[in-house]
Amino acid sequence: MSDILSHQLNVPPVGPSGRRRHYRDRTMPNLRVTMPNMRVLIAPNAFKGTLTAAQAANAMRHGLADLPDIQCELLPMADGGDGSVDAFVSAGYDRHPVRVRGAHGAWHDASIAVRGDHAVVELAEVCGIALPDAEPLRPLDATTLGVGDAMLAALDAGATHLALCLGGSASTDGGAGLLEALGARLLDDAGATVPPTGRALGRVAHVDMTEIDARLAHCRLEVLADVTNPLNGPQGAAFVFAPQKGASEDDVRLLDAALVRWGDVLRSDTGRDVAELPGSGAAGGAAAALAALGAAIRPGAASIAELIGLAPAVAAADLVIVGEGRLDEQTPHGKAISEVMAVAAHAGVPVLAVCGQITLGEPELRALGLAGWATAGGDGVADAPEGAAQAVADATRTLLARLRFSR
Repeated sequence: MSDILSHQLNVPPVGPSGRRRHYRDRTMPNLRVTMPNMRVLIAPNAFKGTLTAAQAANAMRHGLADLPDIQCELLPMADGGDGSVDAFVSAGYDRHPVRVRGAHGAWHDASIAVRGDHAVVELAEVCGIALPDAEPLRPLDATTLGVGDAMLAALDAGATHLALCLGGSASTDGGAGLLEALGARLLDDAGATVPPTGRALGRVAHVDMTEIDARLAHCRLEVLADVTNPLNGPQGAAFVFAPQKGASEDDVRLLDAALVRWGDVLRSDTGRDVAELPGSGAAGGAAAALAALGAAIRPGAASIAELIGLAPAVAAADLVIVGEGRLDEQTPHGKAISEVMAVAAHAGVPVLAVCGQITLGEPELRALGLAGWATAGGDGVADAPEGAAQAVADATRTLLARLRFSR
């Protein structure tokens, strides 16, 4: 484990509780936390491919277990991709089981998050590219039927405010699948039914919404996504994201042409011109279909932070610890931990980071607002979750033990 710490933390001398605090140089021996009942908010993102955000948060708490006078609050973060439902459950939502179709139509068990009349659907959980049903990748045939299945389950649970977390998709169907699951019919020029796939999307001439679930008219829809790409074109869903889903160059051209036509159909049949909306290309264009239903498209990390109560949790803390698998030049651009750092900077609360890898230099890390940072496992966390969790715990313990806060 390697770590870097500043010789002088640039943090306010008085914490949220009114207790004075200061940092003593890391070269002093036997540094330890001495602030009584120091409140630490642990708010990591997932260490992708190794630890979920909740697992990472628990590992960090475990690393602090033998340090005195520390009270930990866990608030795992997400940006709209995988782990979003887990983040809401950790923040007090109930996990609600649902039966949905995966990217290639196989039914399986998944979950949504529900609290009162608010529900959260995570595409990656129901028909994402990382699920077994998505293998082998079939970019022209994968669909978002499962998103519609999960939305219906949320409506059945009484939801009138529905957040759709779009990330990690296997499909480029423009959201045709989710619309069909909700009751819409996709028709060609002759009035025949068209399957809801990217391969067939270019044949759709009309989307019949007359049988779509009536409860949607009384439900507030929000799309939470970490991209701003439009539906089609050089920066659209097909050209930018479909190759990651197994699409060849010919597939990409076919899919983009289909999305152009799909945007025209949505405009003519719903009255909403969604193709150029920032973020309408999220999840293979699924955001466009949801926007055609009236959904607002919002930044994933910032919206989730607001919905799970990040700001008050930060304000009540003396210290925040964030983390992710790789802290790099992409971190400031919509990643969950950058949102945590921004909220903490506004509140004047210092932030430490524990990550699998850190590729930025000290000036860049300072610019992010970090007071200190550490890597877990050298070049990256271990492949096995158990080893990764131990590496994160050790790194967190060592990093915080170098700090000394006092009245």
